[in-house]
Amino acid sequence: MNLKQLLWAFALISVSFACSDSGDEKPLGKYDNGILIMNEGNFGTNDGEVFHLNPNTQELLPNIFEAENSRPFAGLIQDMVLEDDRLYLVANTGKVEIVNPADFKSRGAITAELDIPRSLAVNGNKLFISDYGPYDETYANPDSYIAVVNGLDGGVVSKKIAVSSRPEDLFSYQNYIIVAGTNENKIEIIDATQEAVISTLDLDASPRQFHAEGGTLWIYAVTPDEVIFYTLNLSSLTLGNTYSVPVTKPTGRIVFDGDDKMYIVTSSDWPEYNDAIFELEIEGSTVTATELMTGTGFYGIGFDDERDQIYVANSNGFQGNGTVTVLSETGSVVRTFEVGRGPSGFLVY
Repeated sequence: MNLKQLLWAFALISVSFACSDSGDEKPLGKYDNGILIMNEGNFGTNDGEVFHLNPNTQELLPNIFEAENSRPFAGLIQDMVLEDDRLYLVANTGKVEIVNPADFKSRGAITAELDIPRSLAVNGNKLFISDYGPYDETYANPDSYIAVVNGLDGGVVSKKIAVSSRPEDLFSYQNYIIVAGTNENKIEIIDATQEAVISTLDLDASPRQFHAEGGTLWIYAVTPDEVIFYTLNLSSLTLGNTYSVPVTKPTGRIVFDGDDKMYIVTSSDWPEYNDAIFELEIEGSTVTATELMTGTGFYGIGFDDERDQIYVANSNGFQGNGTVTVLSETGSVVRTFEVGRGPSGFLVY
């Protein structure tokens, strides 16, 4: 979502039927229209789950993975990645569940040979999964990798491609997988056929999320006191322009509104515990940051492009269930409602 990768906004569907590639019409599935809310879950209890919200009726359906598959998800959900007719639920507890987005029925999984998976990208008939790798004695991750799985419905890991420490978001383009290496400030480019890193780009900030627009890939990166946007020319796979704005303690949480604005979460640790939601806007060569909301416990962000509304997830310190606050584009509160444990991302479609 990622930011895309978690966090990527799709236009809400407003008709009663969806068209298949063949041009035939088919009824929408139970979960084809609305907003998916990713509840990460609580460490130790591994109670991550997905809720479905119908923004027209405000009906909220909880625990839809368990409801449709008669078993709990049993993991900590890190990312939701929608690829055509498959939704990948990436759990940093060592697995990936694959469901039909229309009815959330399971169609496969990857449950072995993963350590701390973070996100996923599809290239051809292969899955590429970013993974921190195991912790060492100092709680570092020197053996991070991109896991390769042959088959879109899961299976076994066929190869692990070594990359820099703590890879997060992935972006698939033509025959390449582009990796955000957060811990060492690197962008690594993998040839999907060779299954090997063929190029590395060094940055001055930690890359967290990708957003494609035309022939340009936007890279959202952070330092302790600054947000930096890099552009990557997809035709040449070279860095282009850089845009920066001072923001104190930005997190990796960002969502693009489908137009010209982005919304991010900032967070301060003990003793301040001051969190904020900022609107970022790029005009020419300048980025401006406008504070929309302050509070504590902000843990994720999403955007409803049809209604121009911002969704702010609050973990409430993982003391019980989390909440979601819906804001207008100007930052006024529209409504607040309770969700699951540790809400951290949204998929709007």
